[in-house]
Amino acid sequence: MNFCTDSYARKSLCIIAFFCVAGMVLLRELLPMNFHFLVNIIALLFSFFVAGVLLGAIFSESIQLRIAKLLHLQHLLLDRYARNPILRPGTRPWNAEAVLNPAAAVLGGRTHLIYRAVGTDGVSRLGYASSADGIVFDKLLPYPIYAAQNPGGTLPSSQRRYSPVMYPSGGSCGGCEDPRMVLLDERIYVTFNMFDGWNSICVAVISIAQDDFLAGRFGEWNGPHILSKPHEIQKNWVLFPEKIDGRFAILHSIAPEIEIAYRDSLEEVGTTEPFITSWIGSRNDLPARDGWDSFVRGAGPPPVRTDIGWLLLYHAFNEYDKGTTVGYRVGAMLLDLVDPTKVLYRAVAPILSPDETYENEGKPGVVYACGAVVRDEKLFVYYGGADKVVCVATASLQSFLDALTEGGRPTLTPQKTQTM
Repeated sequence: MNFCTDSYARKSLCIIAFFCVAGMVLLRELLPMNFHFLVNIIALLFSFFVAGVLLGAIFSESIQLRIAKLLHLQHLLLDRYARNPILRPGTRPWNAEAVLNPAAAVLGGRTHLIYRAVGTDGVSRLGYASSADGIVFDKLLPYPIYAAQNPGGTLPSSQRRYSPVMYPSGGSCGGCEDPRMVLLDERIYVTFNMFDGWNSICVAVISIAQDDFLAGRFGEWNGPHILSKPHEIQKNWVLFPEKIDGRFAILHSIAPEIEIAYRDSLEEVGTTEPFITSWIGSRNDLPARDGWDSFVRGAGPPPVRTDIGWLLLYHAFNEYDKGTTVGYRVGAMLLDLVDPTKVLYRAVAPILSPDETYENEGKPGVVYACGAVVRDEKLFVYYGGADKVVCVATASLQSFLDALTEGGRPTLTPQKTQTM
């Protein structure tokens, strides 16, 4: 605690000092009294001390803020579906090892998921499922809706297999990882990590007309188009679900600073439009921040527009998680609608942590959200558990936003909008 700046400390010290001075004056006057009476006086002085501390706390804005955070914390916690997981590995070779990290969108009255499926060959492909209520997914296609060409790149055949030891990020040796999807101008855009070994991880985008998507014409994908610069390792970029100032907005980093790039066309990136320049390096090597999210890893689902700001979920962990099995927790922040590099609020605690068995049987300690939608004023968050299964958790959107905005100001530093 900084006694020079903390209002609670200053007020407490002033009150304690007042009572102590008054007590000493009283004690000096009463010294001739007997021993038992002096004991009572000392007890009274101690009571004055405790009263000073309590009064300082009551009138301290910082303490009031902490109490408010605790009172609102319960509304920030997502409610897991009682029958999670909602999707498990399948019986076909292409999805037999794992299904995880799903993108999500609501179209035509149904919730649609595009999930990462890992096969026995170690390749990540994109699978499809849909639901009428966002919970029970009664339509699952028996084949992938998209697969990368030549997944695994130049890897030797001995390394082209499913192996969580060799490839700890899901066990995949190559392919399409961790998709995020948005609907823009009647087209579905899907960003994903294109993985061809640890020396080749880039961010790509594919798109398809909404009508073709709903009709299941998955041979009509356009792309992939590479968004990140060649020879850089980049992951986990998300598109905003609407254009900002008439341009595509790509959120490509939230640590060490928020970075957003704008492009007129995603298809022309790398040709008539420049590749997106993003921060390079391991987020784990950045200095630890104050708060539960000591180490911020990256964005989760695409931002969700609300009346008061862009709701952005992100992945992070605490410095005390190092050396444990906890690798990912999910946090929340609210970005300004006009200038989304400006952070308005940030959750004072994680909204989802890997506490359940199905979030630890596989790669322990992983909850990884790639999809978030709003249906009937309820927030649905779709996430991968332990790099093995697909799960869902929900919250009342209004209660969640109230808790987020009343629980405290953020400590992330707003940065200027990036255009390159």
